[in-house]
Amino acid sequence: MPAQTTTQITTLGGQAITYTLTRSQRRSIGLRIDQQGLRINAPVHTPIHSINNVLQQKADWITKKLMHWQDKKSLTLSWTPDASYPLLGEPWRLTLKPSGEIAMARQLSDETPQPPAIELAPRQIETFVMAWYRQQAICCFKQRIDIYANALNVSIPPFRLSQAKTRWGSCNSHGTISLNWRLIQLPLNLVDYVIAHELAHLIEMNHSAAFWRLVENVYPGYRTTRTTLKEYG
Repeated sequence: MPAQTTTQITTLGGQAITYTLTRSQRRSIGLRIDQQGLRINAPVHTPIHSINNVLQQKADWITKKLMHWQDKKSLTLSWTPDASYPLLGEPWRLTLKPSGEIAMARQLSDETPQPPAIELAPRQIETFVMAWYRQQAICCFKQRIDIYANALNVSIPPFRLSQAKTRWGSCNSHGTISLNWRLIQLPLNLVDYVIAHELAHLIEMNHSAAFWRLVENVYPGYRTTRTTLKEYG
């Protein structure tokens, strides 16, 4: 039997909470909260009052987690001609060259985005923007890796772009650095912190005091930047 998904509303702590309920062949009720809100997976025949009982038991945790995500700066993209696309913390938008070719242009802070004078399907916009992001990310990340690898006196490692859901970056035991493509949307100081962090793992594959001293040496004041990074979802 295929999973069935519906939208439900409950009240927790006097606040109306909308959540997505998916019924499937699983054996227990599972809760997940992220940038998409509250999602519940439950066995097919679980009565709604049983699900509500679980929600009431976890009401404090649910409301706190939802507030946590609401406070985060969303990096969700909209595939429309008039949308803004952040690059290193600055808004960019789709535009048309005189030749009629689609391009990206930096958006001035007081400028209202105007969609290109052609019709573009969401899939076309997504394909174009994602290719642009990938190109920008590879170029930027390579440059910043060179800078911090030299500062740490380590060999420049291979790196790849990742689409991880919960990690900005990682370093595996083979010395390969993975950097989330979404980093290219963030201000450069946040990009630098993640890169310095991952490169430090080439020397210390842990989060010991020695590791954090390495990070501090090449990226002074990393604690403040790390706190800022947590504001993004």
